[in-house]
Amino acid sequence: MNLPKLSDALLVLDQRVATLTFNRDDLRNALTGSALIDDICTVADWVNLCDEVSVLVMTGAGSAFSSGGNVKDMAERGGDFAGDVAEVATRYRRGIQRIPLALQAVEVPIIAAVNGAAIGAGFDLANMADIRIASTKAKFGETFLNLGIIPGDGGAWFMQRLIGYQQAFELTLSGRIVDAAEAKTLGIVLEVVEPEQLLARAQAMAARFAAQPPKALRLTKRLMKMAQRTELKDFLDLCAAFQGMCHNEPEHLEAVNRMLAAQKR
Repeated sequence: MNLPKLSDALLVLDQRVATLTFNRDDLRNALTGSALIDDICTVADWVNLCDEVSVLVMTGAGSAFSSGGNVKDMAERGGDFAGDVAEVATRYRRGIQRIPLALQAVEVPIIAAVNGAAIGAGFDLANMADIRIASTKAKFGETFLNLGIIPGDGGAWFMQRLIGYQQAFELTLSGRIVDAAEAKTLGIVLEVVEPEQLLARAQAMAARFAAQPPKALRLTKRLMKMAQRTELKDFLDLCAAFQGMCHNEPEHLEAVNRMLAAQKR
């Protein structure tokens, strides 16, 4: 099975767990001014087409998870930030806004192992995952207003669904930086671990998820997402259809037989 070719990130697949590492420490893994947008979207599409993947882990190489937008380009009105209103808007739609659409469509669980600073769009990127595990060195900041801009990558959509409108509003308008401990208190991250334990903990959780029957796992992720936007009656109808699919999959009988065998021991 061939892994996709990436420019600024590394990808490893082991025991049904794909680990994507942002590999531009020279830019603190900035999403603009690098090829990381393309790399992330490429991997998201690949995951959905690859039946050998059950979980995606995202992390950063070096000191940062992702510093978001390239501030040097902003200062020079260059790169993704050059041009008039229409030109900038088009670059956002064709550039960084591809990430939330791609990750929202990923069919398997996504775990963000936040190793360091997750700032601006980097914070929003972490919030696009299903679960976040943070190093004690991690820091989080919705810092767009500090630069006189808005969260243009969908961050305002994701964060209030994660921690509620009031807390998301305060973090967004203050632009303040929170450490890993406060991020856990706010509900941004599920766990905080020492830096040397981060990737191992994320991959251990991923391995537990990846041990589940793969087709039912993908359907369950889809249901969890759809429950956020579907009326109960419609949702239950969908559950019934998905359950019918599961009952007719070989992996269902295999799992049942494993459980029955374990009970006889």
